Amino acid sequence: MASLQDIRRRIKSVKNIQQITNAMNMVATSRLRHAKEAAAANRPYAEKTAQVVQQIAAAATDFSHPLLMEHPEGRKLFLVIAADKGLAGAYSSNVFKETKAQMKDAGVDARSADLITVGRKAYEHFKSRDYSIVEKYIGISEKPRFEHAQRIANDIIARFETGEISTVDMIYTRFVSAISSVPEKIHLLPFQSEEQEATGLKAEYIYEPNAEEVLGFLLPQYVVTLIYAALLQSSASELSSRMNAMSNATDNAGELISKLDLYYNKVRQAGITREITEIVGGAEALK
Repeated sequence: MASLQDIRRRIKSVKNIQQITNAMNMVATSRLRHAKEAAAANRPYAEKTAQVVQQIAAAATDFSHPLLMEHPEGRKLFLVIAADKGLAGAYSSNVFKETKAQMKDAGVDARSADLITVGRKAYEHFKSRDYSIVEKYIGISEKPRFEHAQRIANDIIARFETGEISTVDMIYTRFVSAISSVPEKIHLLPFQSEEQEATGLKAEYIYEPNAEEVLGFLLPQYVVTLIYAALLQSSASELSSRMNAMSNATDNAGELISKLDLYYNKVRQAGITREITEIVGGAEALK
């Protein structure tokens, strides 16, 4: 049986941990509000940009662009967006599982595909398993900026245009609510226009100066927009996962403290009872 001093020491330790997890919960909750607002504000722009580019590309004929070219001899590239820090529940591990599932579906493995990782956790996870990581971005997962998306997109586009990359897919986590997020895959390159329904309304565009220059500008911006939207969605997902994980940890610490307090009282009562018994037994022996 543990001594009263050991139990008191453990109660104090758990209380200290509870204070830390509670503080982290409050910080994540505060940051989540800003991340949700940023993701929500960006969503209409990202969706409209994708819609316009898809419609223009579908309407354009005999149009060629480096981002439309196929490079069958190149390697497949996966952009993986995870967290820089831990204590976020299963957020990062779900991204890793989705990445490996998508690689399996694409018929590639750790040696036949390249990775660009966003977040320290993604880099450490795949590097320790001998995956081919061609670039890493660390320190931007919680507070992504548009400049980060531009830098990542420029790197990917440059690699694709040289022909070393055949396809680019992005694995990120879509924010659904404060208690739910879903890992998803988005195809980035080569750009593929969606088929327009025959019965649907078809937008007509007048190009100035011409379609080549307009789409030549829009297609790289389209890639940047998708990456930036994914970074914002992943940031909100990471913070919500951390908030939930720290909230659960704080609650579990409270339950453990209650159990330890009860155990402490039982041990203390047992000690008092034993001392009384010894006193009574000694008094009886002196008679």
